Amino acid sequence: MSSISIIGTGNMARTIGARALAGGNTVEIMGRDRSRAADLAEALGGGATTGAWGAAPAGDIVVVALLHDGVVPVVAHYGDALAGKVVVDISNPFNSTLDGLAHRGEETSIAQEAAKAAPAGADVVKAFNTVFRHVLEKGRPDVFIAGDSAQAKARVEAFVKTLGMRPLDVGGLAMAHWLEGAGVLTVGLAGHGVGDADFALGITELPA
Repeated sequence: MSSISIIGTGNMARTIGARALAGGNTVEIMGRDRSRAADLAEALGGGATTGAWGAAPAGDIVVVALLHDGVVPVVAHYGDALAGKVVVDISNPFNSTLDGLAHRGEETSIAQEAAKAAPAGADVVKAFNTVFRHVLEKGRPDVFIAGDSAQAKARVEAFVKTLGMRPLDVGGLAMAHWLEGAGVLTVGLAGHGVGDADFALGITELPA
């Protein structure tokens, strides 16, 4: 089992926190609004705790559950407090019309930019961004992950398995750009080919 710190107090923080506790992990909630973080920890139960904003997270894995424009500034703000941690970026940098990325053609990603802002010794992994919140809450979707550290990805994979989900490694952190594109794809499918958001992207393996 893993020790998890979640930076953020929104719906994804609540969902990941609840699934993490159900999977036997420890959970710490950190938010700018300490009272809101404490309320979320209390609502989650299961021994969830509250950490001070900007302090060293208690968890070995730090899930940054924020909107995309808040991820890099917060990683930079925490700075050396993240040294030795696995930092998981779950964000999607959608453009205003939800049919493209906000990177304006650049082959980068929020995870790659967060890695630039992170201290030495911190490893950034992209994960969970292709799964709608309610599917993450109720289903058992595949979770695609990208990162440059095999050890960090192995720790995230182990955590994902405690949630009852299948982790699938897509490669190095540069692949986070394409995972964010896959996030755009899920929105397009929800609005068109599928017609609702009650699904997740996944892999079907053919029998040998």
